[in-house]
Order: sequence, then structure tokens, then C-alpha cells
Amino acid sequence: MRNFLFSGLLALTALSASAQPDRWQQRVKYKMNIDMDAATNRFAGKQSLQYFNNSPDTLYKVFYHLYWNAFQPNSSMDVRSLELGKVLLGKDRNGNNRYDWDGRVVDRISKLQPNEIGYQKVLSLKMNGRKQTFNMQETILVVELDKPILPKSSATFDMEFEAQVPVQIRRSGRNNKEGVDYSMAQWYPKMCEYDYEGWHPTPYIAREFYGVWGDFDVTISMDKAYTIAATGYLQNPQQIGHGYEAPGTKVVTAGSKLNWQFVAPNVHDFVWAADTKYTHITKKIDDFTAHFFYIATDTTSKTWPLLPDMMAKAYAYAKTHYGPYPYKQYSFIQGGDGGMEYPMATLILGTGKIAGLYGVAVHEWMHSWYQGMLGTNESLYPWMDEGFTTFGEENILHATIDTLVGKWPLAGSYDNYFSLIKSGREEPMSTHADHFSTNNGYSISSYSKGAVFLEQLGYIIGAANRDKGLLRYYWDWRFKHPNVNDFVRVMEKTSGIQLDWYKMYFVNTTKHIDYALDSVYEQNGSTIVRLRRKGLMPMPVDFVVEMKDGRKVTHYIPLDLMFGAKPNETESIPRTMHDAWKWTHPTYEINLGVPIKDLKSVEIDPSQRMADIDRSNNKAVA
Repeated sequence: MRNFLFSGLLALTALSASAQPDRWQQRVKYKMNIDMDAATNRFAGKQSLQYFNNSPDTLYKVFYHLYWNAFQPNSSMDVRSLELGKVLLGKDRNGNNRYDWDGRVVDRISKLQPNEIGYQKVLSLKMNGRKQTFNMQETILVVELDKPILPKSSATFDMEFEAQVPVQIRRSGRNNKEGVDYSMAQWYPKMCEYDYEGWHPTPYIAREFYGVWGDFDVTISMDKAYTIAATGYLQNPQQIGHGYEAPGTKVVTAGSKLNWQFVAPNVHDFVWAADTKYTHITKKIDDFTAHFFYIATDTTSKTWPLLPDMMAKAYAYAKTHYGPYPYKQYSFIQGGDGGMEYPMATLILGTGKIAGLYGVAVHEWMHSWYQGMLGTNESLYPWMDEGFTTFGEENILHATIDTLVGKWPLAGSYDNYFSLIKSGREEPMSTHADHFSTNNGYSISSYSKGAVFLEQLGYIIGAANRDKGLLRYYWDWRFKHPNVNDFVRVMEKTSGIQLDWYKMYFVNTTKHIDYALDSVYEQNGSTIVRLRRKGLMPMPVDFVVEMKDGRKVTHYIPLDLMFGAKPNETESIPRTMHDAWKWTHPTYEINLGVPIKDLKSVEIDPSQRMADIDRSNNKAVA
């Protein structure tokens, strides 16, 4: 049954976007009317955008994103993909050369025909009723204002535009490989973000996004054969006959079309998808409704109906550990090219096995926290979105899938990070997302190393402090634009430990961790353990001594740069805390006070949360 029961408008006061006292934010209010022609895969649009300049700055120009212009031969996205595709990564399992393609893009853009390309053309633009001068630089529209927008004031931009939906290649487009007709992401001219660092007119090369918080009112006129899934709350289900089954429902049509009106409060983007074959199911989870849209096949008819109950279990974990989901609906929509997050919705491929479907659904939904609410500039800090999302995803999967319970959730992320180091393709996580030298380096740095950052942070300040800090981060910074310094300060306040050194080493450099048991010897009847820092990144060190009679003792050496110490994480094992290890000193000695004959083993960090690149020298057995 294809119904669409979206209703209600979340009170804006519940989703207040007030900034930190020292962090202003711009604000937008979109009203758009879209007339979609499915026969030509084109649409005409009218957009009224009220822009609130809450900054202390006078704005003499503004910038818009025109994302779909990337889907044209010889575009920056096309050429970048072709160039990276020449980078040889090595051999695959069959001995064939393996290149650095993004497998979803490869050379597909270069082969698009005129009726397959994407474009967004601005036909007219006015500010407060006056025509404005603008020029298009591929995926960025530059608008030279005839009058500046003063601080603490607003302006209204009225735009007429037209667009052609590209063949589905990356995230958005028509006729994806699973047969979904329209995946409408990055589909409208979108105002670029202006923040304390200035404008962010980031060309669309393939990667990340950054948007202005605001409210959307979008009406889409489309052939009545289509079901539309979207960000926001459907305002007229009775009038269009979707989600309203009472006898005598009057469907109001515009000829052969229906008008779908969606309202989305306090979001930074808007996505929609449409297909004539969508099956729609819903489930009430906590205090919101989850919607699921998929094309029914022999496979999907078995897998997708399992998702609602599985996502309810996932949310129970997410709410406890990362904070509550604040909107009244969320939609899991079959579409796109893998999985891509948007406010209140995601586009995901959906014809695989249930384990893969559940995994991608959890990952994309976790973006509702680290992209949808904690709206970091993903281009500058992709790991704060993808890495934190991966961390949340893996913890949820290992808490809700029976075969994974009890296993270490982050083992795969650590393995990927170590493989990146060995490859020689690692770059600092502070690298702009579009400017990584390889797709491979970007992906592992953002997803896996970003997840390692959080897991290893638990090793440094204690997992309980880290988890408490994640909730504090959510409440302090949701509906704002936190950066890495904001996150680190939250964790410092929560733990009482200085962490600027951790950010500097692990985020801004590619220096690595490598600690070793240099020697274990006896002196005057007592065992001396000498530890050595072989790597260039200093860390606090846990090492566990096990006696032959079964007793264990954890020896904890804080790092001097921390100016504090984490609590004992394993109360069942006694802990001895030593003086801080000065980061300038390569070695550190401890007198255990017992003869060497009584020792069974000595091991650095049995938890393996410290990302030590060579664990072969971390354990000595008597």
C-alpha cells in the first residue's frame, strides 16, 4: 500500500537554533514551487529565500551552490574523477591493477549525452524586488549585490530557475541501478554558508556539504502516478489521496498532476525522491514515526518489512548514548547510489541482504546526529561526521546483532587505519575533503581514522568520560556548527584532562604511535620494566602485569601534556598510577617491586584501543 501519512509541524521553539554566546549563525527561510515534467526529466522552479544576516559583517556578495552542473563532461567532478582513476593503488586478489576510482563515478560523467547531463540554470534573480547581477562558475553562482546586506538585517531573494535531472551517477539523478525513477538530492540552488570564517563557496567535486540552518516550505507538482518521499512533513495528504483512506476523499489535481507540499523546520537541506512503484510502510518509534519507501521485489518484500523493528532497537541505543532524535518523522528511502544522508531522510540502495540493508540504514541514520543536528563543516572536518557516524554505527550494530555482541566494535576501523599507514597514502585529517590526493586516503582517514579518534579518546580519558562527553556535545552543540576545537573543549570540560596535544598529533599530523617493552630485567631482586616510545606521537600508557599466581595489576602512566589522569576503568584489577611520562623523554622505567621469577607476563594496553602500529613488541612472557 502506497500511502504517505506525514503530518504536523514541529514547533520552532523546540528546535531553537540559537548559537553559543560567542558564535552567531546565519539563517534562511526557503519557499519553493517546483513543476516537474517526468516526460523530459526537467523541472521549472520558483524560489523565495529570506536570508538573515546575523553576522557583524556587511555582505557585498552572496554565493549559491548549483550542484547538478557537476554532471557534465569536462566538469571539475568529471576531470577529478578521471585523474584519480589514473592513480595505481596496487594489485587486487587476482593480480590485476587496482586504481583509485570512486567506483560509483569512474568515467561515467565524461560519457553523458546532452539529454543525460544535469544542469541548474538561474533565469532571474532579484533581491528585495531589484534585479541582481550574477555569473555562474560551474557549480557556484556568484551574485554581486547592488546594495549590501547590513549586519543584523535580512534580505529576500526571488529566483526563477530550471533544471535537468542527470542520469543517476553520484547521490542524485534519475533511473538508478535499482530502478528508482528520481533521487532528488542537491536539486535546488542553495545558499552557501557564511560563518565566522567567511563564505564557503565550495565547488562540487564529489564529497561533502555544509548548509545554513533554516526552514523549508516546498511544493512539488508532479504526475499523479508518482509517490514522493521527502524531508519534512507532508501538509496535504488528504488532498492528494496519499496517507488518507477515509471514504469520499477528494483528490485535488492540477490536470494530471498532484501538488505535494512539505514543510521542514530547522534543517540545512531538503531531499526528495519519487517513483511510481514505491511501497510505503511506517512504524511509530518512541515519539516519532519512521517511514520506509522501497520498490517491492521478491527480495525487498522480505527484507524491508524487517527494518522497522530493527531500527526501533537501533534507536533505543542511539537515544541513550548519543541523544534523542528531535523531529517527528524520518524516512528511509530506496534511491541514490549507496547511502547518503539528509535531514529527516536518507537515500539508500536496498536490494541486498538484510544485514547490509540494516548496516547502511543505521549508518545513514546516525548522520542525523553528526551531520543533521551537529552540522559541522564537513568539507573541513569530514571525519567529525563520517568518523563519528561510523563509531556510532559500529557500536549500535554490535549491541543489536546477536552474532556481534561481545566482539570489539572498532576492530575493523583500526585495521583499516593501519592499512592506510602501510600504504603510504595517509594525509592529515585536517586536509580539506576535496583536496586529499587519493579517494582511498580520504575514505579511510574520514571514516576509519575518524572512528579510531573517538575510540582512542576513550582510552585517554576513560570510555565513561568519552560517552558522557558525547551526550554533552549533543546538548551543547546541536543545531549549531561545531568545529574540532569545540568538540575537544567539551571533552576537556567533561574529563578535566587537557587534550590539545591529542588534536594536534592525531588530527593535524600523520605522526604515529609505537610503544615497546624495551627490556624487562631484575635488579637487586626486583623487576625493572623499561618502556620505550619508538613512534613520534606521545600517549599515556596502560600496561598490565600478570603474576604466575593469577593476580593482575594495571600500571598507569599519564602523559605530562594531559595535566590529569583518567579514572581506573577496570575496578576488578588494582591500578598503580605513576608519575607522568614527559613527552620529550623516549624511555620510562618502573620498578615492579617483585622478583622476575614471579611474573607471568607484561603487556602494554591489552585493550588495544591505543592505535599502536606495531604490537609485536608490546608483550613479554616469562
